[in-house]
Amino acid sequence: MAKGNISVNSENIFPIIKKWLYSDKDIFVRELVSNGCDAITKIKKLAGIGEAKLDENEQFKITVTVDKKKKQLIFEDNGIGMTKDEVEKYITDIAFSGATEFLEKYKDENDKTAQIIGHFGLGFYSAFMPSEKVEIETLSYKDGEKAVYWSCDGSMSYEIEEGKRTERGTKIILTIAEDSKEFLEEYTIREVLSKYCSFVPVPVYLEIAGKAKDKDKDGNEILPSPINEVTPLWVKAPKNCTDEDYKDFYRKVFLDFSEPLFWIHLNVDFPFNLKGILYFPKINHEFSANEGQIKLYNNQIFVADNVKEVIPEFLMLLKGVIDCPDLPLNVSRSFLQNDGYVKKISAHITKKVADKLKEIYNKQREDYDRYWEDINVFIKYGCMRDEKFYEKVKDFIIYKNLDGKHITLSEYLEGKDNKDVYYVSDENLQSQYINMFRAQGLDAVILPSLIDTHFISFIEMKEEGVKFKRIDSSVSETSDKDAKKDEQADSNIIGIFKDAIADDSLKIEVEPLKSEDMPAVILLSEESRRMQEMYRSYGQQFAGMGDMFKDEFTLVLNSNNPIIKKISELKDGDKNIVAKQIFDLAMLCHKPLAPEKMTEFIKRSNELMQRLI
Repeated sequence: MAKGNISVNSENIFPIIKKWLYSDKDIFVRELVSNGCDAITKIKKLAGIGEAKLDENEQFKITVTVDKKKKQLIFEDNGIGMTKDEVEKYITDIAFSGATEFLEKYKDENDKTAQIIGHFGLGFYSAFMPSEKVEIETLSYKDGEKAVYWSCDGSMSYEIEEGKRTERGTKIILTIAEDSKEFLEEYTIREVLSKYCSFVPVPVYLEIAGKAKDKDKDGNEILPSPINEVTPLWVKAPKNCTDEDYKDFYRKVFLDFSEPLFWIHLNVDFPFNLKGILYFPKINHEFSANEGQIKLYNNQIFVADNVKEVIPEFLMLLKGVIDCPDLPLNVSRSFLQNDGYVKKISAHITKKVADKLKEIYNKQREDYDRYWEDINVFIKYGCMRDEKFYEKVKDFIIYKNLDGKHITLSEYLEGKDNKDVYYVSDENLQSQYINMFRAQGLDAVILPSLIDTHFISFIEMKEEGVKFKRIDSSVSETSDKDAKKDEQADSNIIGIFKDAIADDSLKIEVEPLKSEDMPAVILLSEESRRMQEMYRSYGQQFAGMGDMFKDEFTLVLNSNNPIIKKISELKDGDKNIVAKQIFDLAMLCHKPLAPEKMTEFIKRSNELMQRLI
């Protein structure tokens, strides 16, 4: 037996590993299974070029064994194996140096940009995170090489000697520490394997020491099944995948049993290797980025969810898997953010999403219109987050109009003298204004989502001359410009309402509207309303500032309405009651009345009805 020390000019690395990565210590399972996959990939390559001999019916596999009685967790593969020199080199030298470099990048736990994506790349030394002792039994594929046994108890020293293994491959035995004994539970290991290794390219088997083998009704032992799927859907050619395959995969991976709207299968071999599937789920109007989930894989091994350094942020509203073996994942997040290669991958994903939307718009327009209610939030958010994405999709951003049809911005503006776009944010609350527009053959678009407030400002910046106006912000489209005005009569009417309402901050105007039905409407300028909404959207801290604009209403009295025409002829007391009633009715079409105002309105309504009886 030979003994040695891990040569490094630093403190003991193992307590540091345990401390810094304590909350994610289950990554050791991924790292050790990943090492096993690499070992099997290498022996396959050597066999392919005639440098290694394999049995005719060689069955490659990785076995994870839980031995609760011995407090051991064992990872075994039948891959390339190692010689004594290779153990010395790769385990005590290169692997340790890699772990040291890893921790140097990760050590500032308060600097999120310095962290490694998914803690990927810690490798073999992650085995010490849950262990009080780590042992290796290995036999190289090389003819004449002897088995090797290596062990380390978590100190800076190790032992190495000739081993007893008789089959090619490597076994790593972890003696689990008391504070990590949850990894001796079958359900815990099964859950961790499912999390990281559900799609690794080598069959992975879970065995429980001392557990009786399953048998069929005839008493024959049932062969175990791997816990993983070695050929997940995303590595297959799209032409070989059915719609049902995509839906089944979606349900399995995301545990979401509502069907996705559609999906994009990424399959790129040049200039980089990128595979994956992006699903478009139904997205809540008042969305949260937490609703989506993009899983990042490296050679079919799970790395992390929602890695914004690799995947465009707006795509986090979607659900999907991205597998990019060429990504430099053992680097810091800040490095990835500025890496040109990563930017190309991100740009390609964005382009493929835009291309898919364009394809559906051009070839399946009815489907696109139907999808719009569910995907418009994603598209609008993407446009605001990524200018290049906006340039790609701007021609197929659509809006639902008052007739329920979906039209583009250019279609709405076609034939108009200006670029004003009237919109509705609440069809119920603004129904009276909608009726006015419909009566005049005018159109508006419906923008009910919270994101629309920001999106219309974005469009105004991008499209010269375009101005969005809420349907209750102006009567310029519904006023009768040919009607003659009686300034004296208008002044008398304004005086009646000023006396009745007694609010000096309220602006009152008289306009001849084309429709005679409404005696009055309340207007709030688009600028004031947007400012009010902006402050309120900032939360409690600025909510009060939004109230600064609450009184900037304009009461527009319709001089073509019979009631307004007759109000000057009423008795003074009756003028007051009718004017207040008209104002409250107009306000109700704009927003709910305050409790005390509603009480007055109901009382006054009852009084008016009593006069009619």
